[in-house]
Amino acid sequence: MLGAIGVVFGDIGTSPLYAMKEAFSGGHPMPADETHVLGVLSLMFWTFILLVICKYALLVMRADNKGEGGSLALVALAMQALQASDKKWLMPVVIALGISAGALFYGDSMITPAVTVLSAVEGLNVALPALGRFVVPITLAVLVLLFAFQRFGTRIVGRAFGPITSTWFLALAVIGVANIIEAPEVLAAVSPLYAFQFFIEYKVMAFLSLAAVFLVVTGAEALYADMGHFGPRAIRLSLFWVVLPALLLNYFGQGALLLNDPAAAKNPFFLMVPEWAALPMVFLATLASAVASQAVISGTFSLSRQAMQMGFLPRMQTIHTSETERGQIYVPFVNWMLMVSVIALVLGFGSSTNLAAAYGVAVSGDMIITTIQLGVVMFLLWRWNVWISGIILAVFFTIDLAFFAANATKIPHGGWVPLAIGIAGFTLLTTWKKGRALLFARLNEEAMPVDLFLNSLSSNVTRVPGTAVFLSATTDGVPHAMLHNLKHNKVVHERVVFLTVVTEEVAHVPDEARIEVQHLGRRFYRIVVRYGFLDATNIPAALTCATRHHFEFNDMETSFFLGRETLIPSRRPGMALWRESLFAWMSRSATSALDFFHLPPNRVVELGTQVEI
Repeated sequence: MLGAIGVVFGDIGTSPLYAMKEAFSGGHPMPADETHVLGVLSLMFWTFILLVICKYALLVMRADNKGEGGSLALVALAMQALQASDKKWLMPVVIALGISAGALFYGDSMITPAVTVLSAVEGLNVALPALGRFVVPITLAVLVLLFAFQRFGTRIVGRAFGPITSTWFLALAVIGVANIIEAPEVLAAVSPLYAFQFFIEYKVMAFLSLAAVFLVVTGAEALYADMGHFGPRAIRLSLFWVVLPALLLNYFGQGALLLNDPAAAKNPFFLMVPEWAALPMVFLATLASAVASQAVISGTFSLSRQAMQMGFLPRMQTIHTSETERGQIYVPFVNWMLMVSVIALVLGFGSSTNLAAAYGVAVSGDMIITTIQLGVVMFLLWRWNVWISGIILAVFFTIDLAFFAANATKIPHGGWVPLAIGIAGFTLLTTWKKGRALLFARLNEEAMPVDLFLNSLSSNVTRVPGTAVFLSATTDGVPHAMLHNLKHNKVVHERVVFLTVVTEEVAHVPDEARIEVQHLGRRFYRIVVRYGFLDATNIPAALTCATRHHFEFNDMETSFFLGRETLIPSRRPGMALWRESLFAWMSRSATSALDFFHLPPNRVVELGTQVEI
């Protein structure tokens, strides 16, 4: 529970910094009178109950893929359901939705650190107004430090997560209760009648306020995404016993403050804190915002690795920062790309209010996609009653759509930023997937069948001692690297292995199912190494599993041969020329298979070829 409190709830736990402020003094300011305050509070309360508790904690978290959660895990479950049904035509739609969800998450991962840290440091405007001009420089310093420490791994950074976030939630509850005591009538907002009354009296204003109300639940998707790290029980217990009471008490405390002092709408969170505690609260809020940012950054690393495993991104250097937890990774390129993007957002928007105008569009879109994919799982995999499932999905889809529509009003005021990032991410992900398919098709056109190759192999060819492992993208034909090696070096090793890595649509593949060995004849073998989309790809370690197939490997007598393709864009049917050029650039930028598969550098030979796509 302590670990879950520290990692899972960092994002949603820092929403009190800016949610209420945006409702009353953001892009669509409202008067902080009794009707508006109680109406907005009622909306926040029931939004939290319906989306965080009912949708994610009680429903979505049931959709676990062997204990793992997240957008790609849900895609895998939906694909399993479709493959076993007569609705296979929906599979491209589900895949496209999954890619879209991942692309939107990249946009969210850039805005979350910017808005949370900036909101926390802006507390200096209340605690020490003279230092207000240093808010942006201090924010940038905190962010640079946060990204610089990523290379040490979340284990070191995360040791303090639980205590920091627990202290944060305790502080939220205490200052919330202190303000509720001053205006206990604010608790009446628990009744949904105030939300209905608010909508009836102020139709347009109430609709526009949903964009600010939605900020209360940003971070809810982390409950599902991080389920594999802590388990559903720990996450639910943390939510019900710690997070839910603390957040609701704080939101109602801010509402009580506004009832007594409407002028506090300019920054209700820090103005509800006693003057003597304002500076310590700024410090604690900054630490909590760093925790919230860390959770999103780690999630981006995990998503990137899953995308690489499933063939949607080129190989990138991935460093495992823990010897015991395979999920703790560091992807340097993603880390520095995120840092530059976050710094650009802070400098470009300048304040949390401006950033909040861009926040929520990507998350609300993500939630709609989750609801659609969940519907596929409910109908086809769980086989729930059609009417019950339909009613549940209709309720959640209506809520999600209302929030997305409200957030869509932010698009001209900065909401286009996460959408633009999402579109760019979708383009990259689909270009790489499509490009790899075209590349494999071109290579297969020139591939030689194994039987033909073995029959044509002269008995006089020189066989040299040792084992040669040729990596192949497919399980058919002879790898081009093998043909080039024979053509130029005129020798064949004593044992030859054609090795293919396959990523299954499951989170993890057990060791006993890791290796598949097939004897092709004349001491040629085909080996298939299987990984889950959350497994670490280490070929030398995987080959040790071949002993159970009576196939012994000696590292010092084994050479690995890699094919490196130089891609030439052309006007052949397949992709637009600009996408082919983009794919070629991504291919050149990819990390070598040597590093990605952890091959020993002194035992690797690369053989190049030109391919026109």
